[in-house]
Amino acid sequence: MSNVPCYTIINSPDLEVPNEMQLKQDLEKGDTNVKIETLKKVIKLLLNGERYPGLIMTIIRFVLPVQNHTIKKLLLIFWEIVPKTSSDGKLLQEMILVCDAFRKDLQHPNEFLRGSTLRFLCKLKEPELLEPLMPAIRACLDHRHSYVRRNAVLAIFTIYKNFDWLVPDGPELIATFLDTQQDMSCKRNAFLMLLHADQERALNYLASCIDQVQSFGDILQLVIVELIYKVCHANPAERSRFIRCIYNLLNSSSNAVRYESAGTLVTLSLAPTAIKAAAGCYIELIVKESDNNVKLIVLDRLIAMKENEHMEKVMQDLVMDVLRVLAAPDIEVRRKTLALAMDLVSSRNINEMVQVLQKEVAKTHNVEHEDTGKYRQLLVRTLHTCSIKFPDVASHVIPVLVEFLSDTNELAAIDVLIFIREAIQKFPALQPLIIKHLIEAFPQIKSSKIHRAAVWILGEYVEGAQILEVIAAIQQTLGDIPMVDAEQRRLAGDQSEEQQQQGVVNNTTNSSSKVTSDGTYATQSAYSLAPVAKKEKRPPLRQYLMDGDFFIGAALSATLTKLALRYAELHPDARTQNRLTTQVMLIMSSILHLGKSGFPTKPITHDDSDRIMICLRTLSERTPEAIAVFMHDCRDALGKMLDAQHEEDQRLLKEKQRVTAKVQPDSPVNFAQLSNGRDNQLGENVFESSLNQALAGTKNAQINDISSPNNKLNKVTQLTGFSDPVYAEAYVNVNQYDIVLDVLIVNQTNDTLQSCTLELATLGDLKLVERPQPVVLAPHDFCNIKANVKVSSTENGIIFGNIVYDTALNTNVVVLNTIHIDIMDYIIPASCTDTEFRQMWQDFEWENKVTVNTSFTDLHEYLKHLLKSTNMKCLTPEKALSGQCGFLAANIYAKSIFGENALANLSIEKPVDDPDSKVTGHIRIRAKSQGMALSLGDKISSSQKQAVQVA
Repeated sequence: MSNVPCYTIINSPDLEVPNEMQLKQDLEKGDTNVKIETLKKVIKLLLNGERYPGLIMTIIRFVLPVQNHTIKKLLLIFWEIVPKTSSDGKLLQEMILVCDAFRKDLQHPNEFLRGSTLRFLCKLKEPELLEPLMPAIRACLDHRHSYVRRNAVLAIFTIYKNFDWLVPDGPELIATFLDTQQDMSCKRNAFLMLLHADQERALNYLASCIDQVQSFGDILQLVIVELIYKVCHANPAERSRFIRCIYNLLNSSSNAVRYESAGTLVTLSLAPTAIKAAAGCYIELIVKESDNNVKLIVLDRLIAMKENEHMEKVMQDLVMDVLRVLAAPDIEVRRKTLALAMDLVSSRNINEMVQVLQKEVAKTHNVEHEDTGKYRQLLVRTLHTCSIKFPDVASHVIPVLVEFLSDTNELAAIDVLIFIREAIQKFPALQPLIIKHLIEAFPQIKSSKIHRAAVWILGEYVEGAQILEVIAAIQQTLGDIPMVDAEQRRLAGDQSEEQQQQGVVNNTTNSSSKVTSDGTYATQSAYSLAPVAKKEKRPPLRQYLMDGDFFIGAALSATLTKLALRYAELHPDARTQNRLTTQVMLIMSSILHLGKSGFPTKPITHDDSDRIMICLRTLSERTPEAIAVFMHDCRDALGKMLDAQHEEDQRLLKEKQRVTAKVQPDSPVNFAQLSNGRDNQLGENVFESSLNQALAGTKNAQINDISSPNNKLNKVTQLTGFSDPVYAEAYVNVNQYDIVLDVLIVNQTNDTLQSCTLELATLGDLKLVERPQPVVLAPHDFCNIKANVKVSSTENGIIFGNIVYDTALNTNVVVLNTIHIDIMDYIIPASCTDTEFRQMWQDFEWENKVTVNTSFTDLHEYLKHLLKSTNMKCLTPEKALSGQCGFLAANIYAKSIFGENALANLSIEKPVDDPDSKVTGHIRIRAKSQGMALSLGDKISSSQKQAVQVA
């Protein structure tokens, strides 16, 4: 099977196999349209594995002479896929007639027919057919039309590559042709042949016209870039000769040429001017190219350049240019751009970067777009990181970010408060500025969660005269106190003082002028209109409480307690202390009274009620222990949490920067590395790395791992038994989006097996690309059959089928074992923030709950086993998991190569006093698709069973 050439693949639905006599009759006696349809049917049947050796002569006699262009095109496909040799490997006699037809087509006056025939000859693998056609192919090099000439060059190129003895003077012929050509497509094909067949001639041609390269067409420029890259990597001494040409091609009018030139330049030279020129070219491409996919690809190249320590220092000067990419509307492009800029920014250009980000923040205020909220959140996080990394700019950033607190986008406001909380703890000098802006923004906040966090920050860090300001702001956002009395008055129809003041203003303007039918004016008073019921607008904090959210009331009580205690420390006068304390206690008791009054939609919970009571008792009794908790312990807990976060970030940064030895002392010598080691100034060989990636399917896999025997043996699945007449086993090679089954079939009988066919079917989101071709197996012979299966989502799939073969007596079937496609081949560990995890947990509707059934007796060992078997990453920090308390809860997360998210929450326990007891609990899995949730649950269940069996 490995010797069979790759054909043009035409997708076709399941066809009914017609009678061969009917096909012959349609091809002989049908009109042109019938012949076209019949020929299409025959091509599809041949591609699906049918064999019609008797049709070849019919087609030669009745279809080949027809001069219809559609038939001519279909015939080229037919001759490409039809078997042209007999069972003993000799060319069929009928192909001599076909060869004559090809020669006539190569001399046809129609240039399209000539060109398409030349393209077809590139696919022929039979030198006996090509040899008589060589004079006609050579003659096409001098044809007047460029379409014929460029295809003639391609035909000579492929023939020289496969059978150089048919055209021994090929490079010399094409070099002469190249010197006389003006058409760019012809020159490109000719230069491409010289590049692969005779590099010396290609270099001589390039040296002769190196000053005119910029005027060449983009297709030729791309081939020139490829030649320079290969030559300079093979012989670094040639760099000085051609690197100027690469610099010039950075200014090409073609984006593709500029992209390839920039990539080639950074692999040939690590000089600062080269890096700056290449990076500048990449940035220009991102800014000017409209396709988001292109932007993301080029951004990845910039990020890869940044990872190189030699290039990173040079790229730090290009931060402002990188930020120009933020003009792109795509959120993913903006996310990568901000991350790249944040990695490159230094103290020299942080101020300019902050100014650009502030302008971007201003642009998002009045823009309604589905990704505007996410973009604001990105900007907030970036400004947060800038302020923590460079404290000098924090004073400029805080006023801009505080404006987000009144934003309807809760995610951005939460990120702002996280930043303010960290900044106010780490930078004491900025505390007055932060408190001032927070008090100003407090009444405009629209979310309960944001108000709750803002209240905590104010209660923890406000000092001195600002204490009274904060209490006044809280009273303003609560409304009239006591609240129950105010709600009773509102229900009775009475107006509060504030509403009465508004009413006085409104009464002066509540008359309107109207025009009657005769044109005179009539005045109508508002008091004569029927009253219109409208929803009463309450102050924000009051509205939260009326909606049943008393958690904000408990947080408010804790804050007021802290403020009262701090005020008492500052003012020794008992009367002043008591006045403020009673004011604060009135607010708390009013919240308690409102919670039990029946006015809110939900009554106050016992937890919130108990917390408010503790605050009231603390203010009345003032025990030293309670005061210490409110005044010191809360802030100490925040400091410890921020320190832990900083340590975790530093640990991750060190892991990322840790340079591991690429070659261990006892590793075998790799000659590719020795050749690259001659000149350390050369970058990586991108052709070699792309070849490794193509073979491996993923970027991280090494070519040694892919080719190692142990790796292959682990993926072999036995399909039949050893005593079956046909033995089969499959090597399952999973690439990113497809699966290649390499099936070994062994004939264990003494008979010849005719039409031995591997028939496969799939379950799940798997699709068989093409049907494997039948083979003939001699006694005790074997062969390899390959089948491709496409994968479209992350689900467990099953491939099943049978082997059908004919013997001299009858037709036999051997049923194959099923092949289970593991979901783990598509899942990779990933990380996200706690906020993103919670948001996805709310959004995803499919949940699968798996009960823990294992022989593990250690909670942490079970977590390690789960992470290893599911390929997921634990998001819960190690410090939170440390210790033995008999209970463990952790969030774990992974992402599929198709972009699907998988979330899981692990809750397990075991008695502390019984070391031999087994771990119990459950795992909740959430995903956007049902298949992902079920498949991951099945994987966890099967891994638990295996662990139990091993135990």
